[in-house]
Amino acid sequence: MKSRLPEFESSIFAVMTPLAKEHNAINLSQGFAEFDANPKLLELINKYYSGGTNAYAPMPGLPLLRERLAQKYATLHGHEYNWKTEITITSGATQAIYCAITAAVHPGDEVIVLEPVFDTYVPGIQLCGAKAVPVQMKAPAFLPDWEEVEAAITDKTRMIIINSPHNPSGSVLSRDDMLRLEVLLEKHDLLLLSDEVHEHVFYEKEHQSVAAYEGLRKRAFLVGSFGKTYHGTGWKIGYCMSPAAMNKEFLKIHQNVVFASNHPMQHALAEYMQDPQTYLQLPDFFRAKRDFFLKGIENSRFKFYPTEGTFFQLLDYSDISTEKDIDFAIWLTKEFGVATIPLSPFYEIAPDQQLLRVCFAKHEETLEKACEILSSI
Repeated sequence: MKSRLPEFESSIFAVMTPLAKEHNAINLSQGFAEFDANPKLLELINKYYSGGTNAYAPMPGLPLLRERLAQKYATLHGHEYNWKTEITITSGATQAIYCAITAAVHPGDEVIVLEPVFDTYVPGIQLCGAKAVPVQMKAPAFLPDWEEVEAAITDKTRMIIINSPHNPSGSVLSRDDMLRLEVLLEKHDLLLLSDEVHEHVFYEKEHQSVAAYEGLRKRAFLVGSFGKTYHGTGWKIGYCMSPAAMNKEFLKIHQNVVFASNHPMQHALAEYMQDPQTYLQLPDFFRAKRDFFLKGIENSRFKFYPTEGTFFQLLDYSDISTEKDIDFAIWLTKEFGVATIPLSPFYEIAPDQQLLRVCFAKHEETLEKACEILSSI
């Protein structure tokens, strides 16, 4: 069969996680929490799985859950999306990203992505018959040079994709970044896809949502993730918010990809979200884990800049080895029993740098063991 993605191979996550299992390594690679969700939420999930909500949900999602999201964004960002016409509940953020790209991008279009770029964006663009145009963000800040972004815009450019807080670098876009992007989109009449799945995991630099900027949200698909927020990535429950006309097109794709998402889970989340502290406490929770991990490796030979957001931290191993990052990550897993993610797979053409991504959404005992090993290298 002729491949639709002939250049696409297994993701680096599909390589490193089995390798970690094979060598019984501490898995700091894949981006999921080691700890479970809040017991109260788990009780609600069990309640609704047992309570007659197992038929199809409404295609756009449970009305009450969409209302909760509209209220949340009104409180946090000053704009209330219309829950009836502007919000769709999806089977994870990955599905939302794919549907947004498919709804908006046509064969021959170009989409600007910021490297290092999360690995689901480019295949979705290619499946639409479009071209991904990478613009590299430079270490250690990993923030866009908006002049370089504008230089990449052509008459074929349809969309720009941003991700803040950013996976894999942990950088966070500033208010100035959002204002400059706002001008750029208006000037060139472009759409925006904003991946905000780590919206509640930021530290010294506060997350800037496109919902807070009228010039951005009128052009944007905003994607979020309940799984990332509530430590349940295996649930695959996310959402997409966009202006009504864009959401209408999004729903056409959504209907033919999954039709509707997990119904009992939506009831549980809607009830759980009544208390805003369920998500407002996350920055402090993950800051403590970040600081614990960085304290544990402060005397190692790894260099680092404390991550600004997400539960990922980049480590520079250039004082240890000049090996390519994939080879070093494999060696680290096999020889020392710590699995990480190399940064080069997040680029079309990777720059010359020695960087690994680690996930610190782990129990302190796990982090302590990992720190001992990393400090011994």
